[in-house]
Amino acid sequence: MASDYNLHLLTPVFNDWESLQILIYKIEQIDYLNSFSIKMTIVDDGSIAEMETYPKSNKILIEILHLKTNVGHQRSIAIGLQYIADTQNKIGKIIVLDSDGEDKPEDIPELINACVATKDSEIIFAKRDKRNEGSLFRFSYFIYKLIFRVLTGFSINYGNFSCIPQKRLKNLIFQENIWNHFAASIFQSKIPYQSILLDRGKRYHGVSKMNLNGLILHGLSAISIYFDAFTIRILKGSFLGIVIGLIFILSVFYQKLIAGTAIPGWASSLILIISGIILQLFSVTLIVLLLQLSKRKTLSPPDKYLYKEFIESIESFNRK
Repeated sequence: MASDYNLHLLTPVFNDWESLQILIYKIEQIDYLNSFSIKMTIVDDGSIAEMETYPKSNKILIEILHLKTNVGHQRSIAIGLQYIADTQNKIGKIIVLDSDGEDKPEDIPELINACVATKDSEIIFAKRDKRNEGSLFRFSYFIYKLIFRVLTGFSINYGNFSCIPQKRLKNLIFQENIWNHFAASIFQSKIPYQSILLDRGKRYHGVSKMNLNGLILHGLSAISIYFDAFTIRILKGSFLGIVIGLIFILSVFYQKLIAGTAIPGWASSLILIISGIILQLFSVTLIVLLLQLSKRKTLSPPDKYLYKEFIESIESFNRK
Protein backbone atom coordinates (compact mmCIF):
# COMPACT_ATOMS: atom_id res chain seq x y z
CA MET A 1 0.00 0.00 0.00
CA ALA A 2 1.12 3.56 -0.65
CA SER A 3 0.90 4.42 3.04
CA ASP A 4 3.54 1.78 3.88
CA TYR A 5 6.45 3.86 2.57
CA ASN A 6 7.83 6.83 4.49
CA LEU A 7 10.96 7.34 2.37
CA HIS A 8 10.93 7.60 -1.40
CA LEU A 9 14.04 7.59 -3.56
CA LEU A 10 13.73 9.17 -7.00
CA THR A 11 16.42 8.68 -9.62
CA PRO A 12 16.44 9.08 -13.41
CA VAL A 13 18.33 6.52 -15.50
CA PHE A 14 19.47 6.51 -19.11
CA ASN A 15 21.16 3.24 -20.10
CA ASP A 16 23.21 3.16 -16.89
CA TRP A 17 21.73 -0.01 -15.38
CA GLU A 18 25.06 -1.26 -13.99
CA SER A 19 25.49 1.84 -11.85
CA LEU A 20 21.88 1.63 -10.73
CA GLN A 21 22.33 -1.86 -9.28
CA ILE A 22 25.44 -0.73 -7.42
CA LEU A 23 23.49 2.26 -6.07
CA ILE A 24 20.75 -0.02 -4.76
CA TYR A 25 23.33 -2.25 -3.06
CA LYS A 26 25.02 0.79 -1.47
CA ILE A 27 21.69 2.05 -0.10
CA GLU A 28 20.93 -1.35 1.40
CA GLN A 29 24.18 -1.16 3.39
CA ILE A 30 23.21 2.06 5.19
CA ASP A 31 22.16 1.05 8.71
CA TYR A 32 20.54 4.43 9.32
CA LEU A 33 17.88 3.62 6.72
CA ASN A 34 16.80 0.37 8.37
CA SER A 35 14.12 2.25 10.31
CA PHE A 36 12.52 3.45 7.08
CA SER A 37 10.20 1.67 4.72
CA ILE A 38 11.71 2.56 1.36
CA LYS A 39 10.36 2.76 -2.14
CA MET A 40 12.57 3.64 -5.10
CA THR A 41 11.02 5.20 -8.18
CA ILE A 42 13.33 4.83 -11.17
CA VAL A 43 12.52 6.96 -14.20
CA ASP A 44 13.79 5.16 -17.30
CA ASP A 45 14.44 8.11 -19.59
CA GLY A 46 13.87 6.28 -22.86
CA SER A 47 16.90 4.00 -22.43
CA ILE A 48 18.18 2.26 -25.53
CA ALA A 49 20.28 -0.31 -23.69
CA GLU A 50 18.27 -3.22 -22.36
CA MET A 51 18.53 -4.31 -18.73
CA GLU A 52 20.47 -7.56 -18.53
CA THR A 53 18.86 -8.26 -15.16
CA TYR A 54 16.12 -6.41 -13.37
CA PRO A 55 17.17 -4.35 -10.35
CA LYS A 56 16.98 -6.42 -7.17
CA SER A 57 16.77 -5.46 -3.53
CA ASN A 58 16.15 -7.15 -0.19
CA LYS A 59 14.91 -4.00 1.52
CA ILE A 60 13.51 -1.68 -1.13
CA LEU A 61 10.39 -1.84 -3.25
CA ILE A 62 11.53 -0.93 -6.75
CA GLU A 63 9.33 0.69 -9.35
CA ILE A 64 10.38 1.67 -12.88
CA LEU A 65 8.58 4.27 -14.98
CA HIS A 66 9.43 3.60 -18.62
CA LEU A 67 9.09 6.81 -20.62
CA LYS A 68 7.99 6.87 -24.24
CA THR A 69 11.05 8.84 -25.30
CA ASN A 70 14.12 10.52 -23.91
CA VAL A 71 13.11 13.81 -22.28
CA GLY A 72 16.29 14.64 -20.39
CA HIS A 73 17.45 14.50 -16.81
CA GLN A 74 15.46 17.47 -15.48
CA ARG A 75 12.14 16.49 -17.02
CA SER A 76 12.57 12.93 -15.82
CA ILE A 77 12.79 14.29 -12.28
CA ALA A 78 9.66 16.40 -12.83
CA ILE A 79 7.76 13.35 -14.10
CA GLY A 80 8.87 11.31 -11.10
CA LEU A 81 7.84 14.00 -8.62
CA GLN A 82 4.39 14.40 -10.17
CA TYR A 83 3.95 10.64 -10.26
CA ILE A 84 4.84 10.23 -6.57
CA ALA A 85 2.58 13.11 -5.54
CA ASP A 86 -0.32 11.67 -7.54
CA THR A 87 -0.04 8.01 -6.54
CA GLN A 88 1.26 7.99 -2.94
CA ASN A 89 -0.74 8.82 0.17
CA LYS A 90 1.89 8.95 2.90
CA ILE A 91 5.09 10.13 1.26
CA GLY A 92 7.25 11.14 4.20
CA LYS A 93 10.38 12.38 2.48
CA ILE A 94 11.72 12.16 -1.07
CA ILE A 95 15.41 11.88 -1.83
CA VAL A 96 16.27 12.99 -5.38
CA LEU A 97 19.62 11.64 -6.51
CA ASP A 98 21.56 10.54 -9.58
CA SER A 99 21.86 6.83 -10.26
CA ASP A 100 25.55 6.85 -11.19
CA GLY A 101 27.10 7.35 -7.74
CA GLU A 102 28.06 11.01 -8.12
CA ASP A 103 25.37 11.73 -5.54
CA LYS A 104 26.72 9.55 -2.75
CA PRO A 105 23.99 7.47 -1.08
CA GLU A 106 26.10 7.52 2.11
CA ASP A 107 25.11 11.20 2.42
CA ILE A 108 21.37 10.49 2.48
CA PRO A 109 21.25 10.41 6.33
CA GLU A 110 22.75 13.91 6.48
CA LEU A 111 20.11 15.26 4.13
CA ILE A 112 17.34 13.61 6.14
CA ASN A 113 18.70 14.88 9.47
CA ALA A 114 18.94 18.42 8.08
CA CYS A 115 15.36 18.16 6.89
CA VAL A 116 14.18 16.89 10.29
CA ALA A 117 15.99 19.83 11.92
CA THR A 118 13.69 22.20 10.01
CA LYS A 119 10.65 20.16 11.16
CA ASP A 120 10.15 19.08 7.55
CA SER A 121 9.41 22.64 6.50
CA GLU A 122 12.29 23.18 4.04
CA ILE A 123 13.87 21.41 1.09
CA ILE A 124 17.49 20.49 1.76
CA PHE A 125 20.03 20.62 -1.08
CA ALA A 126 23.54 19.26 -1.26
CA LYS A 127 25.87 22.14 -1.99
CA ARG A 128 28.97 20.85 -3.70
CA ASP A 129 32.21 21.14 -1.75
CA LYS A 130 34.70 19.02 -3.73
CA ARG A 131 34.21 17.71 -7.26
CA ASN A 132 35.90 14.80 -9.03
CA GLU A 133 35.46 15.73 -12.68
CA GLY A 134 38.33 16.54 -15.03
CA SER A 135 40.03 19.93 -15.17
CA LEU A 136 38.24 20.98 -18.37
CA PHE A 137 34.81 20.20 -16.95
CA ARG A 138 35.57 21.96 -13.66
CA PHE A 139 36.84 25.03 -15.51
CA SER A 140 33.73 25.01 -17.72
CA TYR A 141 31.55 24.68 -14.64
CA PHE A 142 33.33 27.66 -13.06
CA ILE A 143 32.66 29.72 -16.21
CA TYR A 144 29.03 28.60 -16.16
CA LYS A 145 28.61 29.75 -12.54
CA LEU A 146 30.34 33.06 -13.33
CA ILE A 147 28.10 33.75 -16.34
CA PHE A 148 25.05 32.76 -14.33
CA ARG A 149 26.06 35.22 -11.60
CA VAL A 150 26.67 38.06 -14.06
CA LEU A 151 23.44 37.55 -16.00
CA THR A 152 21.05 36.89 -13.10
CA GLY A 153 22.69 38.31 -9.98
CA PHE A 154 22.35 34.96 -8.20
CA SER A 155 24.82 32.21 -7.37
CA ILE A 156 24.23 28.53 -8.07
CA ASN A 157 26.33 25.64 -6.83
CA TYR A 158 23.75 22.91 -6.46
CA GLY A 159 22.79 19.76 -8.26
CA ASN A 160 19.64 17.68 -7.92
CA PHE A 161 20.71 15.80 -4.78
CA SER A 162 18.12 16.88 -2.24
CA CYS A 163 15.59 15.89 0.42
CA ILE A 164 12.00 17.03 -0.13
CA PRO A 165 9.54 16.82 2.78
CA GLN A 166 5.98 15.86 1.93
CA LYS A 167 4.52 19.25 2.80
CA ARG A 168 6.76 20.92 0.18
CA LEU A 169 6.06 18.44 -2.60
CA LYS A 170 2.57 19.86 -3.15
CA ASN A 171 4.15 23.29 -3.75
CA LEU A 172 6.85 21.90 -5.98
CA ILE A 173 4.73 19.97 -8.49
CA PHE A 174 2.92 23.16 -9.49
CA GLN A 175 6.19 24.87 -10.44
CA GLU A 176 6.24 24.65 -14.23
CA ASN A 177 9.94 25.55 -14.23
CA ILE A 178 10.92 22.20 -12.70
CA TRP A 179 10.55 20.84 -16.24
CA ASN A 180 13.54 22.97 -17.29
CA HIS A 181 15.80 23.04 -14.23
CA PHE A 182 14.80 21.36 -10.97
CA ALA A 183 17.15 23.15 -8.56
CA ALA A 184 16.95 26.63 -10.12
CA SER A 185 13.14 26.51 -10.14
CA ILE A 186 13.11 26.06 -6.37
CA PHE A 187 15.61 28.86 -5.79
CA GLN A 188 13.56 31.17 -8.01
CA SER A 189 10.28 30.28 -6.29
CA LYS A 190 9.22 31.15 -2.75
CA ILE A 191 9.62 27.56 -1.52
CA PRO A 192 11.92 27.59 1.54
CA TYR A 193 15.17 25.67 1.23
CA GLN A 194 18.56 25.23 2.87
CA SER A 195 21.82 23.63 1.79
CA ILE A 196 24.54 21.54 3.39
CA LEU A 197 28.08 21.02 2.12
CA LEU A 198 28.68 17.55 0.66
CA ASP A 199 31.43 16.25 -1.60
CA ARG A 200 30.52 14.91 -5.00
CA GLY A 201 31.21 11.21 -5.48
CA LYS A 202 32.75 9.24 -8.32
CA ARG A 203 30.81 7.33 -10.93
CA TYR A 204 30.30 3.65 -10.26
CA HIS A 205 30.52 2.63 -13.90
CA GLY A 206 31.33 4.16 -17.30
CA VAL A 207 31.82 7.84 -17.99
CA SER A 208 29.66 10.85 -17.34
CA LYS A 209 27.09 11.71 -19.99
CA MET A 210 27.36 15.40 -19.09
CA ASN A 211 29.72 16.88 -21.67
CA LEU A 212 30.48 20.51 -22.50
CA ASN A 213 27.46 20.83 -24.81
CA GLY A 214 25.22 19.32 -22.16
CA LEU A 215 26.58 21.72 -19.56
CA ILE A 216 25.88 24.70 -21.83
CA LEU A 217 22.29 23.58 -22.41
CA HIS A 218 21.88 22.89 -18.69
CA GLY A 219 23.17 26.38 -17.91
CA LEU A 220 20.88 28.05 -20.43
CA SER A 221 17.92 26.20 -18.91
CA ALA A 222 18.84 27.56 -15.48
CA ILE A 223 19.26 31.12 -16.81
CA SER A 224 15.87 30.95 -18.59
CA ILE A 225 14.16 30.39 -15.24
CA TYR A 226 15.59 33.69 -14.00
CA PHE A 227 14.25 35.51 -17.05
CA ASP A 228 12.82 38.35 -14.94
CA ALA A 229 16.14 39.05 -13.22
CA PHE A 230 17.97 38.62 -16.52
CA THR A 231 15.62 41.11 -18.17
CA ILE A 232 16.19 43.73 -15.48
CA ARG A 233 19.97 43.37 -15.86
CA ILE A 234 19.72 43.74 -19.63
CA LEU A 235 17.58 46.86 -19.25
CA LYS A 236 19.97 48.38 -16.72
CA GLY A 237 22.95 47.63 -18.93
CA SER A 238 21.26 49.05 -22.02
CA PHE A 239 20.18 52.20 -20.20
CA LEU A 240 23.70 52.68 -18.82
CA GLY A 241 25.14 52.23 -22.31
CA ILE A 242 22.73 54.82 -23.74
CA VAL A 243 23.64 57.33 -21.02
CA ILE A 244 27.38 56.79 -21.60
CA GLY A 245 26.86 57.17 -25.36
CA LEU A 246 24.99 60.46 -24.91
CA ILE A 247 27.74 61.74 -22.63
CA PHE A 248 30.33 60.91 -25.31
CA ILE A 249 28.28 62.73 -27.98
CA LEU A 250 27.97 65.82 -25.77
CA SER A 251 31.71 65.67 -25.14
CA VAL A 252 32.41 65.51 -28.88
CA PHE A 253 30.12 68.49 -29.51
CA TYR A 254 31.92 70.40 -26.77
CA GLN A 255 35.32 69.64 -28.28
CA LYS A 256 34.14 70.65 -31.76
CA LEU A 257 31.90 73.65 -31.15
CA ILE A 258 33.23 75.21 -27.95
CA ALA A 259 36.78 74.11 -27.32
CA GLY A 260 37.60 73.97 -31.02
CA THR A 261 40.08 71.14 -30.49
CA ALA A 262 38.37 68.42 -32.54
CA ILE A 263 40.24 66.86 -35.47
CA PRO A 264 38.45 67.65 -38.77
CA GLY A 265 36.21 64.74 -39.84
CA TRP A 266 36.83 62.90 -36.59
CA ALA A 267 33.91 64.38 -34.68
CA SER A 268 31.28 63.54 -37.31
CA SER A 269 32.49 59.94 -37.66
CA LEU A 270 32.57 59.40 -33.92
CA ILE A 271 29.08 60.86 -33.48
CA LEU A 272 27.72 58.51 -36.17
CA ILE A 273 29.37 55.49 -34.55
CA ILE A 274 28.09 56.32 -31.08
CA SER A 275 24.61 57.10 -32.44
CA GLY A 276 24.56 53.67 -34.07
CA ILE A 277 25.49 52.02 -30.78
CA ILE A 278 22.78 53.99 -28.96
CA LEU A 279 20.21 52.92 -31.57
CA GLN A 280 21.17 49.27 -31.14
CA LEU A 281 20.98 49.50 -27.36
CA PHE A 282 17.57 51.17 -27.64
CA SER A 283 16.40 48.37 -29.94
CA VAL A 284 17.62 45.71 -27.49
CA THR A 285 15.83 47.49 -24.64
CA LEU A 286 12.58 47.67 -26.64
CA ILE A 287 12.74 44.00 -27.67
CA VAL A 288 13.43 42.83 -24.12
CA LEU A 289 10.55 44.92 -22.78
CA LEU A 290 8.16 43.51 -25.38
CA LEU A 291 9.26 39.94 -24.59
CA GLN A 292 8.76 40.50 -20.89
CA LEU A 293 5.32 42.06 -21.36
CA SER A 294 4.31 39.23 -23.69
CA LYS A 295 5.46 36.63 -21.13
CA ARG A 296 3.51 38.29 -18.33
CA LYS A 297 0.24 38.52 -20.23
CA THR A 298 0.25 34.76 -20.90
CA LEU A 299 -1.11 32.76 -17.98
CA SER A 300 -1.68 29.03 -18.10
CA PRO A 301 -2.77 26.93 -15.12
CA PRO A 302 -0.23 24.37 -13.88
CA ASP A 303 -0.93 20.78 -14.81
CA LYS A 304 0.04 18.33 -12.07
CA TYR A 305 -1.02 15.40 -14.25
CA LEU A 306 1.22 16.24 -17.19
CA TYR A 307 3.51 13.33 -16.29
CA LYS A 308 0.92 10.80 -17.55
CA GLU A 309 1.53 11.84 -21.15
CA PHE A 310 5.14 10.64 -20.99
CA ILE A 311 4.82 7.24 -19.31
CA GLU A 312 4.65 4.19 -21.54
CA SER A 313 4.57 1.50 -18.85
CA ILE A 314 5.25 0.91 -15.15
CA GLU A 315 6.98 -2.10 -13.64
CA SER A 316 7.11 -2.97 -9.92
CA PHE A 317 9.44 -5.46 -8.27
CA ASN A 318 8.80 -6.89 -4.84
CA ARG A 319 11.62 -7.21 -2.34
CA LYS A 320 13.70 -10.33 -2.85
